Amino acid sequence: MEEFKLQHRHNLHRLHCSVKNYDWGLPGRLSEVARLHALNSASQFDPEKPYAELWMGTHDSGPSFLVSNGVTLKAWISENPDVLGDKVLQKWGSDLPFLFKVLSVAKALSIQAHPDKELARTLHKLQPVMYKDGNHKPEMALAMTDFEALCGFITVKELKAVLHDVPEIVELVGVENANLVLQTSDQDSEEKVKAVLQAVFTHLMSASRERVTDAVNQLKSRLLKESEVRQLTDKEQLVLRLEKQYPSDIGVIAAFFLNHVKLNPGEALFLGANEPHAYLSGECVECMATSDNVVRAGLTPKHRDVQTLCSMLTYKQERCRFEMATQ
Repeated sequence: MEEFKLQHRHNLHRLHCSVKNYDWGLPGRLSEVARLHALNSASQFDPEKPYAELWMGTHDSGPSFLVSNGVTLKAWISENPDVLGDKVLQKWGSDLPFLFKVLSVAKALSIQAHPDKELARTLHKLQPVMYKDGNHKPEMALAMTDFEALCGFITVKELKAVLHDVPEIVELVGVENANLVLQTSDQDSEEKVKAVLQAVFTHLMSASRERVTDAVNQLKSRLLKESEVRQLTDKEQLVLRLEKQYPSDIGVIAAFFLNHVKLNPGEALFLGANEPHAYLSGECVECMATSDNVVRAGLTPKHRDVQTLCSMLTYKQERCRFEMATQ
């Protein structure tokens, strides 16, 4: 992958790709994004600076350029739409319908979801600075290294155990909301289960900063004390790691509601619209629709739109979809 090239009528056009130095990225000395960026731009990378994402595509937030003339890939495709093929042109028009990324993740990305097309258009119209386009963003991540993520809600049975074992959650959502979960069974209708989960999760994510700070501190103290006499679960260990990265953040506690997924190199994870997720560590290749719409609600210093996130989620309780990629 030393060069990124586009073929057109037997000619290859080298691309210069955008790089993102978000603070969650791996330092240059460890980052595949940094290595690829250096090869692509013929420049040196800073070994300590974080390198998070390399973008190849036409999105305005991180456009690619033709090295030969400095024209954006989007403008070049607009002038040469036949490179997309008739079927692509008929369905998506004269723009690249996908965005390709490489990610190097050192610490957790935000708990987030991507809107479907209808919601994306609405959000873009109402808040164009925050939601930069009107497109949806289904995405697939292919692990290049061992890769961790949170995605999708745990089952009702698992959530009941969480409420029993994590008193800090009951403190935040209240006994009445906790009882809603405890009185729900797998035999209840899907609509009822979703309504209960939405009510409890929305209440949790809407808690005041002061209450969240107290709850996270209590959780941390309790787990550290209990670690002296028992082996903490994987999820408990993860929560302590998240607390170090994002102290006093509601996302630390919200992690108990989501599946903790570990991918081996070569395994892929698909995330559809309105599904909650957060990448935690590792490096991956991503392919998604051409969009940069992200609704965040935790594990981030960036803008949070809790009301939108909690109202848009599917609240499906299922394991995330991932499988081993074939050769």
